[in-house]
Amino acid sequence: MEKTKVKFTVSYDGTGYCGWQKQKPEDQVSVAQVIEKALSRIFNEPIHLFASGRTDAGVHALNQVCHFTTTRKLDPAKKWDLCWALNSQLPPGIVVKKAWIAPDDFHATLSATHKTYRYLMLNTPRPSAHMNRHAGWERLPINIEHLQASSKFLLGNQDFKSFQSVGTPVKDTIREIYQADWEWRKPGLLQFTVTGSGFLKQMVRNIVGTSLLLEKQGLSAENMKGIIDAKDRAKAGPPAPAQGLYLMRVYYPKDLDNRCLEL
Repeated sequence: MEKTKVKFTVSYDGTGYCGWQKQKPEDQVSVAQVIEKALSRIFNEPIHLFASGRTDAGVHALNQVCHFTTTRKLDPAKKWDLCWALNSQLPPGIVVKKAWIAPDDFHATLSATHKTYRYLMLNTPRPSAHMNRHAGWERLPINIEHLQASSKFLLGNQDFKSFQSVGTPVKDTIREIYQADWEWRKPGLLQFTVTGSGFLKQMVRNIVGTSLLLEKQGLSAENMKGIIDAKDRAKAGPPAPAQGLYLMRVYYPKDLDNRCLEL
């Protein structure tokens, strides 16, 4: 039976979910589980999602990329608004933004070339009642120059085993980081933006937590290089809170993007 492959982007507030992927015990709800149920109702058949990667409990996304296959024939010329139909079945904290008919050789996970994540850290004397689900918080003043100096050691093709939390097994822990920047988004709110070929489990949160720990303890920024070279998770700092992390963008080869037909 001929099938249609559909690609779509989705943003979500990860608060209250066990993460992107289904977990045990069964009473925990994942973001993927909610979307799959909505898609299954719309297409009247079981739908299984593939995503660019998993996000942990409490982590958010602005542009997660997914795909699924359906036996239903879709005609892009008819401009059926799949996003509208799907969003009507989803809770407000999950929003499908765009959808395309994708070529057979597209795969949301395997075709991705690199990703961008962003971490938000509130740096104010008091926490925020309105941002407590969407940013980490540090009470004492943070020296951004120190964070910027330590982040330079992250760049390049390196073994990031020191920032890998226990979890999903991988073939190797070598990844390439193209960008790692700290800046003030506005007074009292720091943001860390990192782009890489891929990321290990909790790698970004562990990098943020380690960077802040080095700054807080007054240690040289060069200690970051020693931590990376150690290839030992015990040498790095604790992970930053999940609520400050956002999956910003997933990148794919241009030829694949160009062959996707918008619904």
